[in-house]
Amino acid sequence: MTSETPRWCKSSYSDNGGNCVEVATNLAPLHGIVAVRDSKDPIGPELSFPTDSFGAFIAGVKAGQFGTV
Repeated sequence: MTSETPRWCKSSYSDNGGNCVEVATNLAPLHGIVAVRDSKDPIGPELSFPTDSFGAFIAGVKAGQFGTV
């Protein structure tokens, strides 16, 4: 089911004191975007990324291309 309203999800690994982002992938099928926001500021700004760019970012994270903190 697709909606015009982002359906926000947070990773199950995000219980680390609130330093998290939320993503809304439900906009991808209709609009071709993945929305991202800061979970500490749910009424703050949202960023939207093309699905292929977001997919490349996730693949890079999984491959360890960005190092660790």
